[in-house]
Amino acid sequence: MNKIQHFIHAYGEWIKHVLAPLGPWGMLAFAAVDGSFMGMPLDAIFVGYVYNDRSRFLMYVLLASAGGALGSIVLYVIGYAGGEMLLRKRLSAERFEKIHASFDRHEFWALMFPAMLPPPAPFKIVVLAAAAFEMNFAHFLLAIFAGRFVRFLIEALLTLWFGPELVTLTGNLFAHHFVWILVVVALVVGWLIWRRKRGSAENKNAAGKENSALRSKKFD
Repeated sequence: MNKIQHFIHAYGEWIKHVLAPLGPWGMLAFAAVDGSFMGMPLDAIFVGYVYNDRSRFLMYVLLASAGGALGSIVLYVIGYAGGEMLLRKRLSAERFEKIHASFDRHEFWALMFPAMLPPPAPFKIVVLAAAAFEMNFAHFLLAIFAGRFVRFLIEALLTLWFGPELVTLTGNLFAHHFVWILVVVALVVGWLIWRRKRGSAENKNAAGKENSALRSKKFD
């Protein structure tokens, strides 16, 4: 196990050494590598870019978001080719059906919201699921880009306002209390979906009453 951890650490350091000379475009490359097959300390790298080049923070947000979407194409190809079998091996039948139902109802949000969450959220599993359930490719890229954009914009603003230490502290807090934070996020998302459905239902009822009133006037 120690040898494997040493290899992963050494490989990550090698990747950083190779991509660092790319300048701002290194952010795109780092995010693409992280989004594909090799997890990296992306949040720490992103915060470093923003803190050392504050005037171009929005550019780094866009590059990191685009890199995350582009890197996920690798997982999309894998998931599309044989992702359902892979997911069934790694997930319980109940968990698999729950994710499948979530994508059937709200596939865009089912991918976008996990894309907003930092590690240790199991995002790559969700990406594989999106591909296995044959999510529209353009919607797939847009959902990941949108989720990552929200995540990195928040991190960039926190870095600019309070310094990189707060982002690190928040990341550690998320890592140690992941389940509770996930529950809160799920409750908020559920409330937003319920409110949206309720608003749509109220609009339909109002439109129905208005049409009924118009028909009554015609008969009068």
